Order: sequence, then C-alpha cells, then structure tokens
Amino acid sequence: MDFLDQLFTNPGITRALPEEFAATMQMIGISGFFTLLVGLPLGVFLSAGAPDGLRPMPLTNKVVSGVVVNITRSIPFAILMVSLIPLARLLTGTSIGPVAASVSLSIGAIPFFARLVETSLRDVGSGKIDAALVMGSTRMQVVTKVLLREALPGLIAAFTTTLVTLVGYSAMAGIIGGGGLGRLAYNYGLQRFDTTVMVVVIVIIVLIVQAIQLAGDWAARRVDHRSAATAGRGKRLRRQAAVQVVGS
Repeated sequence: MDFLDQLFTNPGITRALPEEFAATMQMIGISGFFTLLVGLPLGVFLSAGAPDGLRPMPLTNKVVSGVVVNITRSIPFAILMVSLIPLARLLTGTSIGPVAASVSLSIGAIPFFARLVETSLRDVGSGKIDAALVMGSTRMQVVTKVLLREALPGLIAAFTTTLVTLVGYSAMAGIIGGGGLGRLAYNYGLQRFDTTVMVVVIVIIVLIVQAIQLAGDWAARRVDHRSAATAGRGKRLRRQAAVQVVGS
C-alpha cells in the first residue's frame, strides 16, 4: 500500500513525471526525424559509393565511411554530447533542454543508422540490380525502385533499432542537462534516494522501448512482400491439400 500511496502523492510522479515524459518524447521525435532525414541518404551513399557499389567513388567513400562515420560512432555518447554543447548553443540558442539535446542525439544516431542502412542495402540481390540496369533504368531509379523497395523491411527494422537506441541516449542526455526521464531518475531517484520514482521511470522506459519495437516489427512485416508471398503460397497449398482430402 505504501508504494501505491506514493504513486499518487509523490511530487516527482504527480508533477514532474508528465513534463519529463513529454521532454523525452520530444527528444526522440526530433532526433529520430533528423536521423532518418540525413542517415538514410548517407547510408545509400555508403552502399552505392563503395568500390563494388552502384556508383563507385572509392576515395570519397573512404573519407566519409572511414573518417566521418567511424570516428563519430567510436566516441561514447556522453563525451560526444559534452563536446557538442557549443554547437547545440549555436544552433538552438541554448545548451540545455530537450531541443538542445536533440542536436547531440541526432549527430550520435545518424552514423549508427547509416551503417544499418548500408547493411540492409547490401543484402539486396545483385541480380535484381543488374536486371534493372539491363532494362535501361538509371542509377537513381535503381536506388529508389529496386534497392530501397527491396530493402524496406530491413530499413524499417534498422530505424526501429535506432529509435530504441535513442531512448537510451535520451536518458543519458537528461543527466547532462537535456531533461526528460533521465533527469527525473537522476534528480529524484538517485540524489533523493527515491526508489518509487526510479522504479516508475524504469517501467516507463521499458514500455516505450516495447511500444517502438512492436510497432517497428508490425510495420516491417506489413511491407515484407517476401513473407506475404510465402504466406499466400502456404494458404494455397493448405487449400489444395484440403480439397484432395475431401475428394479422396
């Protein structure tokens, strides 16, 4: 009963939680949008510009892939966020709050998502690409109508994984001034030794991750024509088998 009483009387839950939850969703939304906006074209370039890609650009690809993407991915996010405080202040006019934290979140997530996009595009069979080129398709048409369409389930799964990662990043951002559930857990749960707030924050973060994962898995299954075709063949085979059993 004490735990239930604190859920309705604890100011960290009744007053601070709604505001910090909204801040976390704001950070995830803004950084997720810019990660998709920049990371998807960057991943396409990493795949198409590779030495064995659709439009080989070995030198440029090596610089972007080996220097920009790899170096950014290798920096721990806590250090990256602190080092990007001047940039966040320049772009947003402030160094604290969810909007300012979204700058670091986006820069930290874009290379991660771009690598996942590159991996998904490489899984597309080369035969489909060659067939499109033989039929006279331009490179841009191959990218938009073959590569991206065939890799769409993998791209959705990659973006889902990136959003889940951003949830964890946003919790760390809260400790460094970004706000959100991370700040709530640190200020109330850790510094004030409030176990109730800590438990509630952990449960909410788990629920957010589960909701993102379930939505991403559902969307990936909806656009996966391979699984749909397999399911269709399975239904036809079951109907044929039933007809044969009845006829016999």
